[in-house]
Amino acid sequence: MKDILVMNNIVKKFGTGHTEVTALKGINFTVKQGEFVSIIGPSGSGKSTFLTICGGLQTPTSGDIVINETSFSTVGEKKRADLRFKEIGFILQSSNLVPFLKVKEQFTLVNKVAKHKADDVRLNELLQSLDIYDLKESYPRDLSGGERQRVAIARALYNEPSLILADEPTASLDTEHAYDVVNLLIQEAHEKQKATVMVTHDERMIQNSDRIYRMADGLLIEQS
Repeated sequence: MKDILVMNNIVKKFGTGHTEVTALKGINFTVKQGEFVSIIGPSGSGKSTFLTICGGLQTPTSGDIVINETSFSTVGEKKRADLRFKEIGFILQSSNLVPFLKVKEQFTLVNKVAKHKADDVRLNELLQSLDIYDLKESYPRDLSGGERQRVAIARALYNEPSLILADEPTASLDTEHAYDVVNLLIQEAHEKQKATVMVTHDERMIQNSDRIYRMADGLLIEQS
């Protein structure tokens, strides 16, 4: 299988001098097509920093990130932004929905930015899988936190990215919908050959992962 995400000796430091903190300490990490990988660890262990660096939202202090055979360090910011939009589906802890757009219009915006035709079959499939099909005409203000999160997950998957990065995707969901979301992410990885990385503190959600890593003190350790 093709390598979709490759991280080579990633170091991330914050601060300077006596206040300098090394959040990530020389991490090497690879995710292939069709893999669902979970990363667990306590708050403050560096999980979210790791994930944002995976997706190019933060720049490492040193090391290189390769997304679908393109190195972030060898391209300019415009190309990096284009790479993030086309190749990566971000699921962040905040839903980041556009407040003045209805649910269905959130996806119309994606079509416009991506310059491709609407895919109503794909959209309806995702909304039904996430139990939000009946909310298409609703505005974000009319949704619960969990509903907004599920819309954001559908939006992240809609553009058919090759890499999905999910930061605590089930944090605002009840148990039933949390399992639905994780099962959908696993299905997307295995059936559509997407590389998927999920960061979570909820170890109930990782049982069907292809690989599991624990983040501790800036180090990433694979669990047996």
